[in-house]
Amino acid sequence: MRESMEFDVVIVGAGPSGLASACRLMQLAQEAEKELSVCVVEKGAEVGAHILSGAIVEPRALDELFPNWKEDNAPLTCGVTQDQVMILRDEEKSISLPHFAIPKPMHNDGNYIVSLGNVCRWLARKAEAMGVEIFPGFSASEVLYHEDGTVKGIATGDMGVDKSGQPKAGFMMGMELHAKYTLFSEGVRGHLGKQIIEHFELNKACDPQHYGLGIKEQWEIPAEKHTPGLVVHGSGWPLGSEASGGFFLYHGDNNQVSVGLIVDLNYRNPYLNPYEEFQRLKHHPDIAAHLEGGKRLAYGARAISKGGLNSLPSMVFPGGMLIGCNAGTLNVAKIKGTHTAMKSGMLAAEAVFDACLSGQAMTEADFNDRFKASWLYDELYRSRNFGPALHKFGLWGGGSFNYLEQNVLGGNAPITLRDREYDHAKLQPAEKYEPIEYPKPDGVLSFDKNSSVFMSNTNHEEDQPCHLKLTDSDIAIKTNLSIFAEPAQRYCPAGVYEVVDGEQGKQLQINAQNCLHCKTCDIKDPSQNITWVSPEGGGGPSYQNM
Repeated sequence: MRESMEFDVVIVGAGPSGLASACRLMQLAQEAEKELSVCVVEKGAEVGAHILSGAIVEPRALDELFPNWKEDNAPLTCGVTQDQVMILRDEEKSISLPHFAIPKPMHNDGNYIVSLGNVCRWLARKAEAMGVEIFPGFSASEVLYHEDGTVKGIATGDMGVDKSGQPKAGFMMGMELHAKYTLFSEGVRGHLGKQIIEHFELNKACDPQHYGLGIKEQWEIPAEKHTPGLVVHGSGWPLGSEASGGFFLYHGDNNQVSVGLIVDLNYRNPYLNPYEEFQRLKHHPDIAAHLEGGKRLAYGARAISKGGLNSLPSMVFPGGMLIGCNAGTLNVAKIKGTHTAMKSGMLAAEAVFDACLSGQAMTEADFNDRFKASWLYDELYRSRNFGPALHKFGLWGGGSFNYLEQNVLGGNAPITLRDREYDHAKLQPAEKYEPIEYPKPDGVLSFDKNSSVFMSNTNHEEDQPCHLKLTDSDIAIKTNLSIFAEPAQRYCPAGVYEVVDGEQGKQLQINAQNCLHCKTCDIKDPSQNITWVSPEGGGGPSYQNM
């Protein structure tokens, strides 16, 4: 029998949306002089351990939540000083776009280059100072329901279970956390959020969610090459016509540079390897010029939700809400999701607090009225066509459409573009393509996957149930290998999936201990045969300054 604890609000995930929601709940309770119990469950070993983003933060939501954040030593210290956008034409040439030709949402005046993990650590300290209980190292593994079908809370996963599911020495049963309202802020493709969406049919009125895979490295470069506040965005090579996406390069504090590539997961060629495309990118002269003579400090990867307003499910369900990237609130036009995630959490907190105060069940309208009156909805509405335009019309055609809509029409074009095909369904049979030969890493600018995973500080207890579940173990070979050349070998940025020779022929080997929790396999598998579930609490990457 599991033990249980009771709270007014349980929040799953200590990311920007969850922590902003926790802080706003406590602010409202203090203003109303009411007692409120709020708990945040975080599967990472510490707050920030699983947080990965570029990241440039627009401080709009933070200004509202903590107006004195600068005086309170929030880790936003490197303001953007230069904004560049370039198109890489091939492996040597590029075009730099003039400032006036860049869609307005991509301008970064007044924004900050940050480590989002450090921002979350700061938010966690603020939340705890107001009385929020934060439990890191505990993964939410199950949604609990009342008899009437409303969400009752969550259960944390058991600790100390071996691969066969049997208790080991030191076994500790999970706990049930019950709440009046449960907020799911697990980030992109949260496994409980995915279940909630399906259970309550929250996405029946929206387009499919669309995703990108973001791969990032943190570098320390020579002081003479460092330009604090420099922001570079771009697209084109090495993806070219093979896939859509783009790269980023940010000069932050302490001679450090963040560099990364985002590959949209609607690509067609099963031989495409996002990790290898990123390694190629760093050899382009315009990128290498920033990194040469430097030292790679960290590596990581994470899926990004890119569907925007058109793909936003209903966020309210009986007993709780989806918030932040678990719902998909990222503003694609701005390539930013922190301020929108925080605002969604703050709006959710206001709706939930009023429900707790009144004793009346929260309705969808209680949140939607706030949402549609907010700048968050306005932002997402104005950027609703940005991603679909690039998907439909390509880099140049979509870029021209977006310039016209954003700079001339202010995001208010009289049409709404749709993208109703799932990303995984875009993958084509391998027979239509030739395998891609990627250059070997030089160990200076480009590196192999094993050394990269090592730099993510990823660790899982090996003797535990595999958290990457196959619906049908035969599909990987009979379908995915025979038709698609088993793309999991390539789309996974951590080398989790390998096709090996076994006693009875080819078989899929899953190296779950390497998993970065990026969720790409759950998204891109063409047969939708892989389900990512939460492993034992505390496992996974341990990102520092990412």
